[in-house]
Amino acid sequence: MILLYRYILAHFIRHLGMIMAGFTSLYILIDFFEKIDNFLEKGKSFSVVATFFAASIPSIIDLMSPVCILLAGVVTLGVLNHSNELIALKACGIPLKKITLPIIAASIACILLFLAMAQFVLPHTVALTNEIWNKEVRGKVPLGIYRNGRYYYRGDQGFYSFARPDPKLNQFRNFSYTIWNDRYGADTLVSASFATWDANGWLLHDGQLQRAAGNERMITEIFKERHFDFPETPDDFFVPAYRTVELSLVQLYQETRHARSPDERNKARTDFYGRISYTLLGLPLLLLGLPLLLMVYRRWGRDLSLAIPVSCGLAFVCWGVYTTLQSLAKAGYIPPIMAALSVHLVVGCIGLALLIQEDS
Repeated sequence: MILLYRYILAHFIRHLGMIMAGFTSLYILIDFFEKIDNFLEKGKSFSVVATFFAASIPSIIDLMSPVCILLAGVVTLGVLNHSNELIALKACGIPLKKITLPIIAASIACILLFLAMAQFVLPHTVALTNEIWNKEVRGKVPLGIYRNGRYYYRGDQGFYSFARPDPKLNQFRNFSYTIWNDRYGADTLVSASFATWDANGWLLHDGQLQRAAGNERMITEIFKERHFDFPETPDDFFVPAYRTVELSLVQLYQETRHARSPDERNKARTDFYGRISYTLLGLPLLLLGLPLLLMVYRRWGRDLSLAIPVSCGLAFVCWGVYTTLQSLAKAGYIPPIMAALSVHLVVGCIGLALLIQEDS
Protein backbone atom coordinates (compact mmCIF):
# COMPACT_ATOMS: atom_id res chain seq x y z
CA MET A 1 0.00 0.00 0.00
CA ILE A 2 1.47 3.36 -1.02
CA LEU A 3 2.11 6.06 1.56
CA LEU A 4 -0.74 8.27 0.29
CA TYR A 5 -3.31 5.48 0.73
CA ARG A 6 -2.09 4.73 4.25
CA TYR A 7 -2.26 8.42 5.15
CA ILE A 8 -5.81 8.93 3.88
CA LEU A 9 -6.95 5.60 5.31
CA ALA A 10 -5.62 6.51 8.75
CA HIS A 11 -7.55 9.80 8.62
CA PHE A 12 -10.76 8.03 7.61
CA ILE A 13 -10.53 5.37 10.33
CA ARG A 14 -9.76 7.97 13.00
CA HIS A 15 -12.66 10.19 11.96
CA LEU A 16 -15.02 7.23 11.66
CA GLY A 17 -14.14 6.08 15.17
CA MET A 18 -14.60 9.57 16.64
CA ILE A 19 -17.93 10.15 14.87
CA MET A 20 -19.26 6.72 15.77
CA ALA A 21 -18.19 7.12 19.40
CA GLY A 22 -19.83 10.55 19.55
CA PHE A 23 -23.14 9.41 18.06
CA THR A 24 -23.21 6.27 20.22
CA SER A 25 -22.47 8.22 23.41
CA LEU A 26 -25.13 10.82 22.62
CA TYR A 27 -27.70 8.12 21.81
CA ILE A 28 -26.98 6.19 25.02
CA LEU A 29 -27.09 9.40 27.09
CA ILE A 30 -30.54 10.34 25.76
CA ASP A 31 -31.81 6.77 26.08
CA PHE A 32 -30.42 6.55 29.63
CA PHE A 33 -32.38 9.58 30.88
CA GLU A 34 -35.53 8.31 29.14
CA LYS A 35 -35.41 4.84 30.68
CA ILE A 36 -33.57 5.14 33.98
CA ASP A 37 -36.80 5.91 35.86
CA ASN A 38 -38.29 2.64 34.64
CA PHE A 39 -35.29 0.70 35.95
CA LEU A 40 -35.40 2.50 39.30
CA GLU A 41 -39.14 1.88 39.72
CA LYS A 42 -38.54 -1.86 39.33
CA GLY A 43 -35.58 -1.72 41.73
CA LYS A 44 -33.10 -3.07 39.19
CA SER A 45 -29.42 -3.16 40.10
CA PHE A 46 -26.69 -1.17 38.42
CA SER A 47 -25.35 -4.32 36.74
CA VAL A 48 -28.69 -4.86 34.96
CA VAL A 49 -28.74 -1.24 33.78
CA ALA A 50 -25.12 -1.45 32.62
CA THR A 51 -25.78 -4.74 30.80
CA PHE A 52 -28.80 -3.26 29.02
CA PHE A 53 -27.00 -0.19 27.71
CA ALA A 54 -23.80 -2.09 26.89
CA ALA A 55 -25.82 -4.60 24.87
CA SER A 56 -27.51 -1.68 23.07
CA ILE A 57 -24.23 -0.48 21.55
CA PRO A 58 -24.17 -2.90 18.55
CA SER A 59 -27.72 -1.97 17.53
CA ILE A 60 -26.88 1.75 17.84
CA ILE A 61 -23.81 1.27 15.65
CA ASP A 62 -25.92 -0.62 13.11
CA LEU A 63 -28.51 2.18 13.14
CA MET A 64 -25.96 4.97 12.74
CA SER A 65 -23.58 3.22 10.35
CA PRO A 66 -24.74 4.85 7.06
CA VAL A 67 -24.54 8.36 8.49
CA CYS A 68 -21.21 7.66 10.18
CA ILE A 69 -19.65 6.39 6.95
CA LEU A 70 -20.95 9.44 5.09
CA LEU A 71 -19.66 11.94 7.67
CA ALA A 72 -16.32 10.17 8.08
CA GLY A 73 -15.68 10.40 4.33
CA VAL A 74 -16.83 14.02 4.14
CA VAL A 75 -14.72 15.06 7.14
CA THR A 76 -11.65 13.23 5.81
CA LEU A 77 -11.84 14.90 2.40
CA GLY A 78 -12.82 18.19 4.02
CA VAL A 79 -9.75 18.21 6.28
CA LEU A 80 -7.52 17.48 3.29
CA ASN A 81 -9.21 20.31 1.41
CA HIS A 82 -9.03 22.74 4.36
CA SER A 83 -5.30 22.16 4.84
CA ASN A 84 -4.69 22.59 1.08
CA GLU A 85 -3.38 19.02 0.90
CA LEU A 86 -6.04 18.18 -1.68
CA ILE A 87 -4.88 21.04 -3.92
CA ALA A 88 -1.27 19.94 -3.54
CA LEU A 89 -2.15 16.36 -4.47
CA LYS A 90 -4.03 17.52 -7.56
CA ALA A 91 -1.14 19.81 -8.49
CA CYS A 92 1.15 16.77 -8.44
CA GLY A 93 -1.06 15.14 -11.05
CA ILE A 94 -2.86 12.72 -8.73
CA PRO A 95 -6.47 12.37 -9.93
CA LEU A 96 -9.39 12.68 -7.55
CA LYS A 97 -10.38 9.03 -8.08
CA LYS A 98 -7.06 7.91 -6.56
CA ILE A 99 -7.47 10.28 -3.63
CA THR A 100 -10.98 9.03 -2.87
CA LEU A 101 -10.18 5.36 -3.56
CA PRO A 102 -8.95 4.53 0.00
CA ILE A 103 -12.02 6.27 1.47
CA ILE A 104 -14.41 4.26 -0.71
CA ALA A 105 -12.47 1.00 -0.13
CA ALA A 106 -12.48 1.56 3.65
CA SER A 107 -16.21 2.26 3.60
CA ILE A 108 -16.83 -1.02 1.74
CA ALA A 109 -14.74 -2.88 4.32
CA CYS A 110 -16.74 -1.25 7.13
CA ILE A 111 -20.02 -2.23 5.47
CA LEU A 112 -18.86 -5.85 5.25
CA LEU A 113 -17.96 -5.66 8.94
CA PHE A 114 -21.41 -4.28 9.79
CA LEU A 115 -23.05 -7.08 7.78
CA ALA A 116 -21.01 -9.63 9.74
CA MET A 117 -22.15 -7.94 12.95
CA ALA A 118 -25.78 -8.20 11.79
CA GLN A 119 -25.29 -11.92 11.26
CA PHE A 120 -23.34 -12.92 14.37
CA VAL A 121 -23.68 -10.17 17.02
CA LEU A 122 -26.96 -8.28 16.67
CA PRO A 123 -29.33 -11.26 17.15
CA HIS A 124 -27.86 -11.99 20.59
CA THR A 125 -27.54 -8.40 21.83
CA VAL A 126 -30.99 -7.33 20.63
CA ALA A 127 -32.56 -10.43 22.18
CA LEU A 128 -30.81 -9.60 25.46
CA THR A 129 -31.98 -5.97 25.51
CA ASN A 130 -35.52 -7.02 24.58
CA GLU A 131 -35.58 -9.58 27.38
CA ILE A 132 -34.32 -7.09 29.98
CA TRP A 133 -36.64 -4.30 28.89
CA ASN A 134 -39.79 -6.33 28.26
CA LYS A 135 -39.51 -9.01 30.93
CA GLU A 136 -37.60 -7.46 33.82
CA VAL A 137 -38.64 -3.82 33.45
CA ARG A 138 -42.08 -3.81 31.81
CA GLY A 139 -43.10 -7.18 33.24
CA LYS A 140 -44.33 -8.54 29.92
CA VAL A 141 -43.60 -12.17 29.17
CA PRO A 142 -44.16 -13.56 25.66
CA LEU A 143 -46.98 -16.10 25.73
CA GLY A 144 -46.01 -17.87 22.55
CA ILE A 145 -43.52 -18.26 19.75
CA TYR A 146 -43.19 -17.32 16.10
CA ARG A 147 -42.16 -20.03 13.66
CA ASN A 148 -42.22 -20.14 9.86
CA GLY A 149 -44.56 -17.21 9.46
CA ARG A 150 -47.09 -18.30 12.13
CA TYR A 151 -47.72 -17.35 15.74
CA TYR A 152 -48.45 -19.99 18.37
CA TYR A 153 -49.90 -19.07 21.77
CA ARG A 154 -51.02 -21.04 24.78
CA GLY A 155 -54.03 -19.47 26.46
CA ASP A 156 -55.86 -20.33 29.67
CA GLN A 157 -58.07 -22.92 27.98
CA GLY A 158 -56.59 -23.65 24.57
CA PHE A 159 -53.99 -23.01 21.92
CA TYR A 160 -54.01 -20.35 19.21
CA SER A 161 -52.30 -20.51 15.85
CA PHE A 162 -52.50 -17.89 13.13
CA ALA A 163 -50.63 -15.64 10.71
CA ARG A 164 -50.63 -11.92 11.46
CA PRO A 165 -49.30 -9.92 8.49
CA ASP A 166 -49.42 -6.61 10.34
CA PRO A 167 -48.86 -6.73 14.13
CA LYS A 168 -50.52 -3.31 14.46
CA LEU A 169 -53.84 -4.57 13.07
CA ASN A 170 -56.17 -7.06 14.75
CA GLN A 171 -56.52 -9.11 11.59
CA PHE A 172 -55.49 -12.77 11.48
CA ARG A 173 -55.22 -15.28 8.64
CA ASN A 174 -55.53 -19.07 8.81
CA PHE A 175 -56.76 -18.78 12.38
CA SER A 176 -57.25 -21.82 14.61
CA TYR A 177 -58.14 -22.33 18.26
CA THR A 178 -57.93 -25.75 19.93
CA ILE A 179 -59.12 -26.90 23.37
CA TRP A 180 -57.57 -30.13 24.63
CA ASN A 181 -59.10 -32.54 27.15
CA ASP A 182 -57.35 -34.25 30.05
CA ARG A 183 -56.24 -37.09 27.77
CA TYR A 184 -54.57 -34.60 25.40
CA GLY A 185 -57.19 -35.13 22.75
CA ALA A 186 -58.83 -32.32 20.81
CA ASP A 187 -62.11 -31.46 22.53
CA THR A 188 -62.97 -28.37 20.45
CA LEU A 189 -61.35 -27.12 17.27
CA VAL A 190 -62.25 -23.80 15.65
CA SER A 191 -60.60 -22.82 12.38
CA ALA A 192 -61.19 -20.00 9.93
CA SER A 193 -59.54 -18.53 6.90
CA PHE A 194 -59.79 -15.03 8.37
CA ALA A 195 -60.45 -13.59 11.84
CA THR A 196 -60.82 -10.09 13.29
CA TRP A 197 -61.18 -8.69 16.77
CA ASP A 198 -62.99 -5.49 17.81
CA ALA A 199 -65.10 -4.15 20.66
CA ASN A 200 -67.68 -6.89 20.03
CA GLY A 201 -65.14 -9.70 20.37
CA TRP A 202 -63.82 -12.26 17.93
CA LEU A 203 -65.40 -12.51 14.48
CA LEU A 204 -64.38 -15.48 12.33
CA HIS A 205 -65.02 -15.79 8.60
CA ASP A 206 -65.27 -18.88 6.37
CA GLY A 207 -64.55 -21.46 9.05
CA GLN A 208 -65.68 -24.59 10.80
CA LEU A 209 -66.35 -25.65 14.39
CA GLN A 210 -65.59 -29.20 15.46
CA ARG A 211 -66.64 -30.69 18.81
CA ALA A 212 -65.84 -34.09 20.29
CA ALA A 213 -68.90 -36.38 20.35
CA GLY A 214 -67.35 -39.43 22.01
CA ASN A 215 -65.89 -42.60 20.50
CA GLU A 216 -63.30 -40.47 18.74
CA ARG A 217 -66.00 -38.80 16.66
CA MET A 218 -66.18 -35.10 15.89
CA ILE A 219 -69.29 -33.09 15.00
CA THR A 220 -68.46 -30.52 12.38
CA GLU A 221 -70.35 -27.27 11.79
CA ILE A 222 -69.55 -25.02 8.84
CA PHE A 223 -70.13 -21.28 9.18
CA LYS A 224 -69.72 -18.26 6.95
CA GLU A 225 -69.38 -15.70 9.72
CA ARG A 226 -69.66 -16.18 13.47
CA HIS A 227 -68.75 -14.50 16.77
CA PHE A 228 -66.78 -16.39 19.43
CA ASP A 229 -66.01 -15.57 23.05
CA PHE A 230 -62.41 -16.71 23.31
CA PRO A 231 -60.86 -15.90 26.71
CA GLU A 232 -57.84 -14.06 25.22
CA THR A 233 -57.68 -10.82 23.25
CA PRO A 234 -54.98 -9.66 20.80
CA ASP A 235 -53.46 -7.55 23.59
CA ASP A 236 -52.57 -10.80 25.36
CA PHE A 237 -50.58 -11.98 22.35
CA PHE A 238 -47.25 -10.40 23.11
CA VAL A 239 -44.15 -10.63 20.92
CA PRO A 240 -41.32 -8.13 21.50
CA ALA A 241 -41.32 -5.17 19.16
CA TYR A 242 -38.97 -5.37 16.18
CA ARG A 243 -38.75 -9.14 16.53
CA THR A 244 -37.17 -9.44 13.09
CA VAL A 245 -34.11 -7.56 14.36
CA GLU A 246 -33.45 -10.53 16.64
CA LEU A 247 -33.00 -12.70 13.55
CA SER A 248 -29.71 -13.01 11.72
CA LEU A 249 -29.43 -12.42 7.99
CA VAL A 250 -29.52 -16.16 7.33
CA GLN A 251 -32.62 -16.56 9.50
CA LEU A 252 -34.32 -13.68 7.68
CA TYR A 253 -33.59 -15.41 4.40
CA GLN A 254 -35.05 -18.64 5.75
CA GLU A 255 -38.21 -16.72 6.64
CA THR A 256 -38.63 -15.90 2.95
CA ARG A 257 -38.44 -19.60 2.09
CA HIS A 258 -40.84 -20.78 4.81
CA ALA A 259 -43.52 -18.13 4.33
CA ARG A 260 -46.71 -19.69 3.05
CA SER A 261 -49.06 -16.90 2.03
CA PRO A 262 -48.10 -14.19 -0.50
CA ASP A 263 -48.46 -11.47 2.16
CA GLU A 264 -46.10 -13.26 4.54
CA ARG A 265 -43.62 -13.93 1.76
CA ASN A 266 -43.70 -10.30 0.66
CA LYS A 267 -43.14 -9.05 4.22
CA ALA A 268 -40.31 -11.53 4.80
CA ARG A 269 -38.56 -10.50 1.59
CA THR A 270 -38.97 -6.83 2.47
CA ASP A 271 -37.41 -7.41 5.89
CA PHE A 272 -34.52 -9.40 4.41
CA TYR A 273 -33.71 -7.03 1.56
CA GLY A 274 -34.34 -4.02 3.77
CA ARG A 275 -31.90 -5.17 6.47
CA ILE A 276 -29.09 -5.60 3.92
CA SER A 277 -29.88 -2.48 1.90
CA TYR A 278 -29.94 -0.26 5.00
CA THR A 279 -26.40 -1.32 5.88
CA LEU A 280 -25.31 -0.74 2.27
CA LEU A 281 -26.87 2.74 2.24
CA GLY A 282 -23.64 4.30 3.54
CA LEU A 283 -21.80 3.68 0.25
CA PRO A 284 -24.11 5.62 -2.14
CA LEU A 285 -24.40 8.39 0.45
CA LEU A 286 -20.60 8.61 0.55
CA LEU A 287 -20.34 8.67 -3.25
CA LEU A 288 -22.70 11.64 -3.35
CA GLY A 289 -21.34 13.37 -0.26
CA LEU A 290 -17.74 13.59 -1.49
CA PRO A 291 -18.42 15.63 -4.66
CA LEU A 292 -21.01 17.72 -2.80
CA LEU A 293 -18.27 18.76 -0.37
CA LEU A 294 -16.09 20.04 -3.23
CA MET A 295 -19.04 21.79 -4.87
CA VAL A 296 -19.97 23.52 -1.62
CA TYR A 297 -16.38 24.66 -1.07
CA ARG A 298 -16.04 25.97 -4.62
CA ARG A 299 -19.35 27.83 -4.50
CA TRP A 300 -19.38 29.27 -0.97
CA GLY A 301 -15.76 28.97 0.12
CA ARG A 302 -16.64 26.93 3.21
CA ASP A 303 -16.11 23.22 3.44
CA LEU A 304 -16.93 21.48 6.72
CA SER A 305 -18.98 24.28 8.28
CA LEU A 306 -21.52 23.91 5.50
CA ALA A 307 -20.75 20.46 4.09
CA ILE A 308 -21.59 18.62 7.31
CA PRO A 309 -25.13 20.12 7.58
CA VAL A 310 -25.64 19.45 3.87
CA SER A 311 -24.49 15.84 4.35
CA CYS A 312 -26.82 15.36 7.32
CA GLY A 313 -29.68 16.79 5.29
CA LEU A 314 -28.81 14.47 2.42
CA ALA A 315 -28.81 11.47 4.77
CA PHE A 316 -32.15 12.52 6.25
CA VAL A 317 -33.79 12.87 2.82
CA CYS A 318 -32.44 9.52 1.63
CA TRP A 319 -33.53 7.86 4.86
CA GLY A 320 -37.03 9.31 4.46
CA VAL A 321 -37.32 8.06 0.88
CA TYR A 322 -35.89 4.68 1.87
CA THR A 323 -38.38 4.31 4.75
CA THR A 324 -41.29 5.28 2.50
CA LEU A 325 -40.28 2.69 -0.10
CA GLN A 326 -40.00 0.02 2.58
CA SER A 327 -43.52 0.81 3.78
CA LEU A 328 -44.85 0.63 0.23
CA ALA A 329 -43.10 -2.71 -0.26
CA LYS A 330 -44.61 -4.18 2.92
CA ALA A 331 -48.03 -3.03 1.76
CA GLY A 332 -47.47 -4.78 -1.57
CA TYR A 333 -47.47 -1.69 -3.79
CA ILE A 334 -43.93 -2.18 -5.10
CA PRO A 335 -41.60 -5.20 -5.23
CA PRO A 336 -39.27 -5.57 -2.20
CA ILE A 337 -36.15 -5.65 -4.37
CA MET A 338 -37.15 -2.33 -5.95
CA ALA A 339 -37.64 -0.75 -2.52
CA ALA A 340 -34.24 -2.03 -1.43
CA LEU A 341 -32.22 -0.85 -4.46
CA SER A 342 -33.95 2.27 -5.80
CA VAL A 343 -32.32 4.80 -3.48
CA HIS A 344 -28.92 3.11 -3.77
CA LEU A 345 -28.93 3.11 -7.58
CA VAL A 346 -30.18 6.68 -7.98
CA VAL A 347 -27.95 8.24 -5.32
CA GLY A 348 -24.94 6.12 -6.26
CA CYS A 349 -25.18 6.93 -9.97
CA ILE A 350 -25.56 10.63 -9.30
CA GLY A 351 -22.59 10.53 -6.93
CA LEU A 352 -20.38 8.68 -9.42
CA ALA A 353 -21.32 11.12 -12.19
CA LEU A 354 -20.45 14.10 -9.99
CA LEU A 355 -17.16 12.50 -8.92
CA ILE A 356 -16.19 11.94 -12.55
CA GLN A 357 -17.15 15.52 -13.35
CA GLU A 358 -15.05 16.84 -10.46
CA ASP A 359 -12.10 14.74 -11.63
CA SER A 360 -12.23 16.06 -15.18
